[in-house]
Amino acid sequence: MGNSIPEIVFATNNPHKLEEARAILAGKVKVLSLADINCHDDIPETADTLEGNALIKAHWVKDKYGFDCFADDTGLMVDALNGAPGVYSARYAGEHCSPDDNIALLLSKLEDESNRDARFVTVVALIIDGKEYLFEGEVKGTIALEHCGKSGFGYDPVFVPENSTLSFAEMTPSDKNAISHRGRAMTKLANFLNSR
Repeated sequence: MGNSIPEIVFATNNPHKLEEARAILAGKVKVLSLADINCHDDIPETADTLEGNALIKAHWVKDKYGFDCFADDTGLMVDALNGAPGVYSARYAGEHCSPDDNIALLLSKLEDESNRDARFVTVVALIIDGKEYLFEGEVKGTIALEHCGKSGFGYDPVFVPENSTLSFAEMTPSDKNAISHRGRAMTKLANFLNSR
């Protein structure tokens, strides 16, 4: 491979996710955004599994733009809600809802619940050299009673990972990446790319 770092597209429009991926994959691959390849498509997420949605997004970029690509889908699975919001985590409160809307709905549904156990799962789908690979990361934790912390995104202000008293939104990005679901999945991706 020489000295050139391979380029790969991360099929996301989320600047926070892009930042996390670039931090974890730094030096291994150059992570391009959808904007970098001039992709402004509204890529559908119509599967009923995290794997399915991640693969749809990765194939979309590979098929339409020709770039090797990885994509992720993440779900928050809450035990007391039978695994909801799950694959619908990003649009839990409706199609054009904000993360705060999602958190408000989640907290209201858990108002009278003593079991606040939950887990975050990320699946990363990679399409490279015409082959598909899947990498999964998971972290267990609990749902806090209220918003805690200002950093992070999505459900981070109410998710407290096991063995911690801090929510993801109260951690530094590097501390969160070291233990988070996406961090774990991305690290598996990084190790795979490194071993090629």
